[in-house]
Amino acid sequence: MRIAAEELSWSVAGTPVVREVSADIAPGETVGLLGPNGSGKSSLLRCLAGLRAPGAGTVRYDGEDVRDWSARRIARHVAFAGQDPGADSDLRVADVVGLGRTPFRDRWRGPDATDRAVVGAALERLGLTALAGRSWKALSGGERQRAHIARALAQQPYALLLDEPTNHLDVKHQLELMRLLTRTDQTVLVALHDLSLAARYCDRLLLLHHGRLIASGTPAAVLTAERLAEVFEVDAELTTDALGHPAVTYRGPLGAPAPMSHPSP
Repeated sequence: MRIAAEELSWSVAGTPVVREVSADIAPGETVGLLGPNGSGKSSLLRCLAGLRAPGAGTVRYDGEDVRDWSARRIARHVAFAGQDPGADSDLRVADVVGLGRTPFRDRWRGPDATDRAVVGAALERLGLTALAGRSWKALSGGERQRAHIARALAQQPYALLLDEPTNHLDVKHQLELMRLLTRTDQTVLVALHDLSLAARYCDRLLLLHHGRLIASGTPAAVLTAERLAEVFEVDAELTTDALGHPAVTYRGPLGAPAPMSHPSP
């Protein structure tokens, strides 16, 4: 599914947060959404997911304006997973993941065989099958994050909109998740803080700064030394790691004093 934003703006209490953003995410593409804290990433994702009504501009799915779509219809097309995996609950992990089936069920009907099969597959994809019967309260932060993403997968959307999904995850699960996202047929827009993960796994990057989209393109085109200095205020450059993967190498924050040299004894 193609997701497009056209001159999208959103404000809170009169303060602009997203400013005239136009972007196009092609079907099946994995796109990283980058920017420092407060750049508008979360707000843009929520507007694209239909969770916030933009003050101006248009959101389109496959060319169709979704302004008047119902929440259920939107949820049958896109799934959103936010940064916060949720408060304590007495629900089992399988029940939390099963919430992803809500757009496809009548209010009074419980899960059927199809729902259970979809939930089971989502749990397996996130390595959570053994935790299916565990209480949500008993999960670690990383386990909750993975269950939250499994719920989004159980929604069987055409597109996944994920806000910092690698938060709370250890290195192994970060890599597994990014590999999963790049191998899915779904359209993926994922906000990330780890620039090296974004450069390695994303087809294309969108860079926000003060609510505006200032760059869009391949990792090499977006993550230039000049732009990293301007937006993130770091002395860094896009390099290649020992395995040939793109990675961002940091020398330090801009303006940091040079390390002191010590004379040899």
